Amino acid sequence: MNHNTPLSPRPLRHLSDVQQRVLTTAHLRARGVSGADISAQCRPGGSWQQLLPGVFLLRPGPVTTEERLHAVLLYAARSPVTEPGVPAQPDAGAPYPPKRYADAMITGLAALALHRFPCVPPLSSLDRVDVLVPRLRRLRSTGCVRIVRTSGLPEPEQITGVPVAPVPRALADAIADLTDAAAVRHLLTEAVRGGHCEPAAVVRELTQARLLGRPHVVDAVDSLLAEGRAIAESRLYRMVAEHGLPDPVWNVDLRLPGGPHLGGLDAYWPDQAVALELDTRTPRQDDDTMWSEYARKREHLERLGITVVHVTPKKLRDSPEQQATVVRTALMASGDRDPAAYVEVLPR
Repeated sequence: MNHNTPLSPRPLRHLSDVQQRVLTTAHLRARGVSGADISAQCRPGGSWQQLLPGVFLLRPGPVTTEERLHAVLLYAARSPVTEPGVPAQPDAGAPYPPKRYADAMITGLAALALHRFPCVPPLSSLDRVDVLVPRLRRLRSTGCVRIVRTSGLPEPEQITGVPVAPVPRALADAIADLTDAAAVRHLLTEAVRGGHCEPAAVVRELTQARLLGRPHVVDAVDSLLAEGRAIAESRLYRMVAEHGLPDPVWNVDLRLPGGPHLGGLDAYWPDQAVALELDTRTPRQDDDTMWSEYARKREHLERLGITVVHVTPKKLRDSPEQQATVVRTALMASGDRDPAAYVEVLPR
């Protein structure tokens, strides 16, 4: 047998080239290759090589980045010796192997590199690949693989045929090992500026990972929130201009004449009594209090006859035309409402 010899009559056309070259012990045995044959092929000077426990590359020579990623996923996806649900002789018409990388996905810096973060080293220069698996999976970190466990797996994104953790989760796993405040801040800023995700999603993952107790992470998150708000405001200005909405007064405070302060707004149309507020709330420790304040302010303004439109940064990014329609509808409906109470509009 050599590395060009077909393993069995079963075609592998549904697998990519790299998936045909990187296989586990279970894959090989299911195709009739004995343990002795595997050992013989992996001897010095042989045609195959063992990349990780129970994972083999069916060719000699340097390992490519793509081959290493698939080897890591095969090692982490299920036991390298046996694969539950894969019979020794699968049905001729069944895809092989089913759910090849079930319950395993690339995370951490390797995932951010796959998401094309320019501030992250290329995959080829990373000594370690983090892989996310269920908490109860019996695995240990080995070689270039670091096992990261979680009680709830996110839905992976497929990038070049590789399951990859979403950016917020990958960021949290990468930041968990970073002690350099500048590096943490750089990653978070790139996530927002590059349009990979919204600050709220990042803060949610950092909170769940219990990383907000670290001062250098808290400082970076504060910078992230300021950056995210500035980007959201820029998108709001562009939405008003590009979709033909009348110009509002920007960044104002409302107050009853001689009475209490009603709160700040990002945009206000006085003639129509329509207020717009960017909803940049994030799941921090004081989240319930903050949400209550938002709700109280909205209820107070609406009792005065002022329509309040809440817009999230994500909606401004993904569907600005739809958000412009919401605002336009509120402006047009003002003629059908009773006149709003008189309020003073002050610069914020």
